[in-house]
Amino acid sequence: MPLDVPRPGAIYTVGLNYRVEGEPDGAGPERPLIYGKAPSSFAAGGTTLAWDRTLTPNVDAECELGVVIGRDAWQVQAADALDHILGYTIVNDISSRDPWLDGDQWLLGKSMPGFCPAGPRLVPVGELDPADLRLGCTINAEPIQDGRTSQMRFSIAEIISFLSHHVALRPGDLIATGTPARLAAPPGPDRHLEPGDVVTCWIEGIGELTTTIT
Repeated sequence: MPLDVPRPGAIYTVGLNYRVEGEPDGAGPERPLIYGKAPSSFAAGGTTLAWDRTLTPNVDAECELGVVIGRDAWQVQAADALDHILGYTIVNDISSRDPWLDGDQWLLGKSMPGFCPAGPRLVPVGELDPADLRLGCTINAEPIQDGRTSQMRFSIAEIISFLSHHVALRPGDLIATGTPARLAAPPGPDRHLEPGDVVTCWIEGIGELTTTIT
């Protein structure tokens, strides 16, 4: 039975976690690349989003499979990691692409209010196999992403185990597990969000998460 997505105490994001077609063997990070978003960036699905464009006009959207922690996880092994999951949801990892925020200040560029829409529901862990789900994102019904969770470099279990050896994960914590590459076809990878845009992130077996830019 679907559940509501709880307000997270912490939000962790994983960078460069999707393999790119044609990349050489051994490309990508040797271990999960972890950064985060402030918990105050969380927003329920179906909301509108506005921000101060004098601070950052170049803002992007990305679809990610979200994992919500169900019980405390500290120094867990990958074989036991899935026992600590409450369920799965959709995360729109909204981020500034201005160089000073997307390079030097990742946390600030990802943490404005509303920059972490999640939902529209939480699918309990036993009701969904996340290993090979199709996922993507559209802007005004034009696709900007289309991939599969089987492209992940590090599995959900590996991510939780790695994180839990550095931080104590608590119930309600949200992990955004990475995002597939932007499509080269129009509207193209350089298309940033504008007022009036309707952004839809979708994941097979979970549904659609829609955010309207105002």
